[in-house]
Amino acid sequence: MFEIESKDPNEIIITTKKVTIKFDIANATIDAGLSVGQIVGPGEFEIGDLAIRGVATESGKTIYGVEIGGVHTGIIGGIEEGLDDIVADILCTSSVRAVREIEPKLVVSMGNVDGMVTELKLTARTEKKLKIKNLDSLPATKEVIVLN
Repeated sequence: MFEIESKDPNEIIITTKKVTIKFDIANATIDAGLSVGQIVGPGEFEIGDLAIRGVATESGKTIYGVEIGGVHTGIIGGIEEGLDDIVADILCTSSVRAVREIEPKLVVSMGNVDGMVTELKLTARTEKKLKIKNLDSLPATKEVIVLN
């Protein structure tokens, strides 16, 4: 089980029983409270029970694929490049194009939710934190979640 929350449109925080990790898309950093400090840019990392893959895009930005207990989460913000390198059951984004290309089961909005739900013809619901038990607990039809 893990939780996803966001206090800033450029940040996603994932919390498991073992670790809390903050992904900052604007600065391409991962903050896991490690003694070495923040992780910057692309690479492959295992922190606690998360397997993280940072993918460099052509413009020098970084997008992230995170696997937790068989659930794949993509954290890309508004970035629309490198989408072929991300597999996601849950996609944290503000890009309608990314939602269409990656086809996640669940979308966590990181931006203009009104435009996203209108263009995708979906409804949105608001949560403080999104709690995910396992892959089977994800909705059968695509949903948009707004975290606040």
